[in-house]
Amino acid sequence: MLDLDPEKTAKASGRELRVSHKTAREVCNTIKGMKLDQARNFLRQVILKKKPVPFRRHKKKVGHRHGLQKACAGRYPVKAAQKILEVLEGAEANAEYKGLDIERLRIIHASAYPGMKIKRYIQRAFGRASPRFENLCHVELVLEQTEET
Repeated sequence: MLDLDPEKTAKASGRELRVSHKTAREVCNTIKGMKLDQARNFLRQVILKKKPVPFRRHKKKVGHRHGLQKACAGRYPVKAAQKILEVLEGAEANAEYKGLDIERLRIIHASAYPGMKIKRYIQRAFGRASPRFENLCHVELVLEQTEET
């Protein structure tokens, strides 16, 4: 990860979340660099389907959405936004416990990557079976207190 000063940073992670790692990655890339309250408001807007999340990597057959610059592909990943909002609130609670100023927190690290794969099989005709796998997802967030300007 990064070189983190434990006096100024607070971390939180969500392990084995039942969300798509592709949508979680796009949400994390969007909120990285935002201030805490700005990111919280953005995630709530995504959950209400008011603001789209721009999809930059996983965007095949994804339509363009109103409100994105440069005619970018976008979606409203509600489930991923809810889970990342929970992790963000956990990071905020950790920062408050450490005695950091909540008003000056910024997200300096936000990442999502695939976790374990739940393997299931569905029965088909003539004694065959088809796989029905589900990828779980890990999410990491790090908040840092910025200097006063």
